[in-house]
Amino acid sequence: MHIPLYYALLRLFRGLRFGWKDPEFKALLVFVAVLLLTGTVFYSEVEHWRLLDSFYFSVTTLATVGFGDFAPKTDLGKIFTVIYIIIGVGTLLSFVTLLSEHSQKDDPLQNFIEEHQNKNPKSHES
Repeated sequence: MHIPLYYALLRLFRGLRFGWKDPEFKALLVFVAVLLLTGTVFYSEVEHWRLLDSFYFSVTTLATVGFGDFAPKTDLGKIFTVIYIIIGVGTLLSFVTLLSEHSQKDDPLQNFIEEHQNKNPKSHES
């Protein structure tokens, strides 16, 4: 079934909706978009990669996936990538953390689980 995918997308859009009301979330979203755009344009121009390949490399680099199918060949590209990683990984992590926090707001499943845990607290006392 597609319920897990549906639930994940629902939480993603919920996180974006609630996050949009948070100035810090908006600022991080814009900064992440600017980082990805900057990386995409840079790699396209300096490494002479297609825009899609440049965007793909930018995302996989900041997400620390690093498949290894692309790597900068120029010295300028290598120096940029080091700075890009130092700035971008923490920024993307902060954004994903805030997105996760906002996606849990008014979550019916999460509310049900919390209510159930509060009604039946487990005691580990002997």
